[in-house]
Amino acid sequence: MRRIALTTLSTALLAAAAPLPAQTPPLKPERGYGGLAFVIAVPTGAFDDYVGTGFGAGGSFTLGLDHARMLGLRVDGGFINYGRETKRVCFSQTVGCRVEVDLTTNNNIFYGGVGPELTVPSGMLRPYVHAGIGFAYFATTSSVDDLGGGDGNIASTTNFDDVTFAWLAGGGLRIRLSSGKTPVHLDFGAEYHGNGEVEYLTKGGITDNPDGTIKLDPIRSEADLLAIRIGVSFGTRW
Repeated sequence: MRRIALTTLSTALLAAAAPLPAQTPPLKPERGYGGLAFVIAVPTGAFDDYVGTGFGAGGSFTLGLDHARMLGLRVDGGFINYGRETKRVCFSQTVGCRVEVDLTTNNNIFYGGVGPELTVPSGMLRPYVHAGIGFAYFATTSSVDDLGGGDGNIASTTNFDDVTFAWLAGGGLRIRLSSGKTPVHLDFGAEYHGNGEVEYLTKGGITDNPDGTIKLDPIRSEADLLAIRIGVSFGTRW
């Protein structure tokens, strides 16, 4: 019995003296989000009378400002193409049509904004709302490329542009796909872009005259739109 008691006591002392297994420190809450998205732009109001649905891409970054990570500062930026036309033309009056090129005209909106974001900081589903102020730059550019785009762009020019103060407001939902040091989320959202009154060109708004000059036919109207975003966002824990 004495031997059994000594053996039991020795085992208990060795177990008490053994080092405890290392504890994995808990992950810090996400400090912010950075994301990229495909954008579908639906014109509203007077803008809908002149252009159709546009497509583009956007990015955003949100930095958490409070300890709970509910309030953040969000920066948005991106572009939308609301019109595009390509036609085959002669290279020049001197060369004639022995050499042909593609003449492509794009109607684009480049936008940017900054403002607050409120979000649910944890869980698999994280709804959020945001707003911001910034700018919208409307630009119509024409470029000349080799047929089929083989050797890339030969020359380009901005035919018409205008810039305006703009605001945006919207919301969305982040769906967590993975955790870890860099969490990944599906990000679905929509936001209204209030661009106000601006002057812009639409598809077919440039006429080529016989003498080589061009005639511009700009439109001035409200240019508000609804942007639908489908993308992915990455969390940051620093």
